[in-house]
Amino acid sequence: MITFSDFVGHEEAKLALILNAIDIHCGGVVFIGEKGSGKSTLARLFKDLIPEDTPFIELPLNLTEDRLLGSIDIEKTIKFNQRIFQPGILSKANGGVIYIDDINLLPLETATLVFEAQERGEILIEREGFTLRQPVRFIVIASMNPEEGNISPHLLDRFGMGVIWQGLKDKLQRIEVIKKVAFGGLQPNIPSKYSALRLKEKISLARLCLENIVIPSAIKEYISQLCLAKNISGHRGDIYLTYAARAYAAYCEHNEVSKEHVDKVAPLVLTHRQRMLQEMEQKEDSHKSPYKNPPGNQEREQNNPDSGEDSKSGAGAVQEKTHKTEENDGGDDHHHWVESNPKEEIFEIGTTFKIKRMVFKKDRIDRNTSGRRTKTRVKDRGGKYIKSKFKRNNDIAIDATIRACAPFQSLRGRKDRLLIYEEDLRFKQRQRKMSHLVIFVVDGSGSMAAQKRMIETKGAILSLLMDCYQKRDQVSLVVFRKEKAELVLPPTRSIEFSLKKLKDMPVGGKTPLSSGLLEAYKLIKRVARKSPETRFILLLITDGRANQTILEMPVWEEIERVVGLFNDLPFTDFIVIDTENKKGYMKTDLALKIALLLRASYYTVENIKSEFITELVQIHRRENFKDQVYWGGK
Repeated sequence: MITFSDFVGHEEAKLALILNAIDIHCGGVVFIGEKGSGKSTLARLFKDLIPEDTPFIELPLNLTEDRLLGSIDIEKTIKFNQRIFQPGILSKANGGVIYIDDINLLPLETATLVFEAQERGEILIEREGFTLRQPVRFIVIASMNPEEGNISPHLLDRFGMGVIWQGLKDKLQRIEVIKKVAFGGLQPNIPSKYSALRLKEKISLARLCLENIVIPSAIKEYISQLCLAKNISGHRGDIYLTYAARAYAAYCEHNEVSKEHVDKVAPLVLTHRQRMLQEMEQKEDSHKSPYKNPPGNQEREQNNPDSGEDSKSGAGAVQEKTHKTEENDGGDDHHHWVESNPKEEIFEIGTTFKIKRMVFKKDRIDRNTSGRRTKTRVKDRGGKYIKSKFKRNNDIAIDATIRACAPFQSLRGRKDRLLIYEEDLRFKQRQRKMSHLVIFVVDGSGSMAAQKRMIETKGAILSLLMDCYQKRDQVSLVVFRKEKAELVLPPTRSIEFSLKKLKDMPVGGKTPLSSGLLEAYKLIKRVARKSPETRFILLLITDGRANQTILEMPVWEEIERVVGLFNDLPFTDFIVIDTENKKGYMKTDLALKIALLLRASYYTVENIKSEFITELVQIHRRENFKDQVYWGGK
């Protein structure tokens, strides 16, 4: 069996755990790094450093609030005719350690309760008129893979230490890992066992002499200057750095904290706070003026001195030529259209803005989900208690049950205890917020280059991405252009990954609209098969000038067949934004035809401004769109 001493490499992470084992005031540690690199393994080996009777509890991601904080034990309360409190996980972790694997996937409400209890040193429980305060002391150790989503900055700041984790790059170290993992459990490793015992004794000795460590005034001043120089906001950095330096001095068997002790532990305490600050500054910069002059555009402008108004005229000429071709071809069903703007371009991202609050109609589906967007019913005991119901579950509503049985107490011959029969039982209906999957199906053909409409579209998509990141929504991007459609952005919550894909999205070529819809349909089916309770919003941005098919058939016949596939998709809403220039004489209103087929809300190009695109998602109600089409956002 592998021990803490057997773990190969990652000395900074080991030191962070050792310091937390010495002093609980060090504030815990979070490991941030790639998957499969040993974060969880090392965190669980922390048990080797603490006394055997110290609680070490792993927090499940689907934990309910009652299970976390505690609740009234219904059976014992009824049996003994007095309120009996059943302790939660936080009470059981008192004096010990809570480990959270993939903390970035833990619901925000649960994480907030954990850190509030840790910071206040107590938990406050209020259940059905029952109030209880319990003192608690514990440290939080967590791990996360940033590729699966980030953690809120205010939660990240609650950790005393953070280690940016990277996989081992040294070949000899990787070979050593193979040896210990493959053969370490086959026979006892006597040297490592004694090494672990010696380390544990050293930590115990450091814990005993911790209060005798002297922190000179000059060191306190040095710590404050260091945090100011690193632009660390708030005071947690100063406080945790002081505790960490004192613990390290005790570990080194020194009686006084020195500058060397501070410098040794400063990266553990300040690195994740500096990274958090840099990410916030980057988001603020991108919110103000993201990618005003991308390198690719600068090169194209230098190589093409005729760009600008002339290129707009060229795009308009191609668009006009396309109109003439439609007339000559004799209608919508012909698919041999002229390719519009075959030249490929990459447009910059338009101005971003703050998204207004999105409101969606609640449904009556019970889900096991989390998020920050739309309220939904939940199957488990998590969420807010909103009303009682007859349908049985493991969450009894005491107030409703008492009200149900109260009128019959005299008939049942009550003397002292409340007489509750099975038919009196009522159960809690809870709700909490859920996330959505917003799928942008974007026309990337040459016609989108006209009047640089793609710039505004990109700005709207990026703004929505930022809002969805805050609300824990997922966003996906399908682009159709040239001969086919492509899923350029799989469902993600990563703003960094989304921003890169959005920036590099090119424009040019034909318009395979049916291929774009089919790609979105396949994505919805895949996600719904894995998570049947997911809610989708399909937002189609196009002028409707489809001129490329998947099969050898008329364009609109193929589009109608693809649209027919969406009829069996539950929890899916549709929005169509028409990018066609309605001020010209040649209007086709082909996007309107698609909206009618999808039974989607329809909006014209005048409303394609970034602030309106995201507003569409707020006001959209599919059930309100049955027998009419909304024009111009009215």
